[in-house]
Amino acid sequence: MIAHISDIPYFGEHTQLTVLCDSCGWKHTDFLPAEGSKPGGWSLKVRTPEHLRVRVVRSSSCTVRLVELDLEASPGNGSSGYISNIEGVFNRFEDVIKMLRAQAEDEEVVEQCEALLRELNRVGDGEGSVELLLLDPMGHSQILHDDANPRELTDEELSELQTGPSVPVFDVDDV
Repeated sequence: MIAHISDIPYFGEHTQLTVLCDSCGWKHTDFLPAEGSKPGGWSLKVRTPEHLRVRVVRSSSCTVRLVELDLEASPGNGSSGYISNIEGVFNRFEDVIKMLRAQAEDEEVVEQCEALLRELNRVGDGEGSVELLLLDPMGHSQILHDDANPRELTDEELSELQTGPSVPVFDVDDV
């Protein structure tokens, strides 16, 4: 287990926790704020190429949505936290879309993938816009920009969101 404490501008002190297994290669990374958090959401309408440089802190419990494109990345058992910028978030979506396009056997699916990739490129070029939405039931995620809007999650949203992986805790005496 590796724990690294640092201060992220506008986010505050946090601990980056990475748990590794040298035997099987399993790895889990998450970001935990020093201060207590409550469930929260963040949104930003990505309109300009400058928005692509906006910093994003995404914990392993966070659902990421590109609203107008109807794209969503939900946390699963293998979910890890990361610090990136919006361009990096877009790249993650693009990688998955390209993988789906390469595996598609249906021409309609290929066309849908290509349309999504074109739209992401348009937004990146400043010719379109898309709302980036972070929904985190643990409250550890954030979009670090003055144009970003924080809010509390509704009870309905909380009931529908996945919380991501649970990190196993081992007692040294039992190993």
